[in-house]
Amino acid sequence: MDYRDALKDKKRIVIKIGSSSLTHEETGHLNLEKMERLVRLLTDLRNGGKEVVLVSSGAIAVGRKALGLQHKPTETSEKQACAAIGQASLMTVYQKLFSEYHQNAAQILMTKYTMIDDTSRINARNTFEKLNELGVIPIVNENDTISTDELAVGDNDTLSAIVAALIHADLLILLSDIDGLYTDDPRKNPDAKFIELVPELTEEYISMGKGAGTTLGTGGMKTKISAARIAADSGADMVITNGNDVENIRRILKGESTGTLFLAHKIPHFHLTNYLSGQEE
Repeated sequence: MDYRDALKDKKRIVIKIGSSSLTHEETGHLNLEKMERLVRLLTDLRNGGKEVVLVSSGAIAVGRKALGLQHKPTETSEKQACAAIGQASLMTVYQKLFSEYHQNAAQILMTKYTMIDDTSRINARNTFEKLNELGVIPIVNENDTISTDELAVGDNDTLSAIVAALIHADLLILLSDIDGLYTDDPRKNPDAKFIELVPELTEEYISMGKGAGTTLGTGGMKTKISAARIAADSGADMVITNGNDVENIRRILKGESTGTLFLAHKIPHFHLTNYLSGQEE
C-alpha cells in the first residue's frame, strides 16, 4: 500500500505552525512573507474543497517583541501579559492576510478545561463544525492569558493533536524547525538517520523524542511524539515536516515523500479526556 498516495484523499486537515516557523530567526519579528504564503496556501486548499484548521503559535513571541523583552518569559504572569498583547496583534495580521484572498478566518482560544468538561467539549466541536459549514478557517491557540498550570495544555503540538481528535480530522501536519523524526538530534549527531515512516509508535520511536531546539518554541520532538500518539490513536495520520517552506503542506497532500509520516491506528473506545489526565489506554 502506498501510504503517501493515500494522503491525497485527506479532507479534514489540522495544520500546526510554531513560533520559530512564523518569525525571523535574526530578530524574532513576524515573517510576513512566510505568513502570506501560508495564508494563500490554506485559502487555496479551502477553495479546493479541503476542510482546514490552523493551530498557530506566536502570541507570546509577538507580545515579547512588542514589549521589547530580550529574554524568553518564564513566569506565568509575564507569559500571560505577552500573550494578551501578542494574540490580538497576531490575529490582526492573520485577518488582514486572509481578507486579501476573500477568506473568512475565526479565532478559537482553548484551555484543557474545554476538553475535560463535557459541555465545553461538545460546544467546541459544534463551533468547529459550524465554522466549517460556513466556509471559515478556524485559527486556534491556547488561551494563555487565563490558563493556569492545571488548565494548560502546555504546547501547541499537543493542542493541535487534541483539536484533530476533537473534530475527527483525518490528517495532522506539524510544521517544525526540523525535517522530521531522526534517530537522534541531527544538530548534535551527524550520524543521525532520518525516519520517513513510523508504522506504529513503539517505545523505540518514543525514546527518540528530544527537548526544544529553539529559544522561541515550547515544544520539541518529545511533544511531537506525544501529539503523534493522540492523533494516531484517534484515527488521524500525522506528518512532521519542515516549516521553513510552507509548500511542504502542498507536497504532502500531493503524496510526495516529505517529512515523517506517522500512520493512524484508531483504537477502540478512544476517549480524549484520558490523554489529558495521563491515563492513555
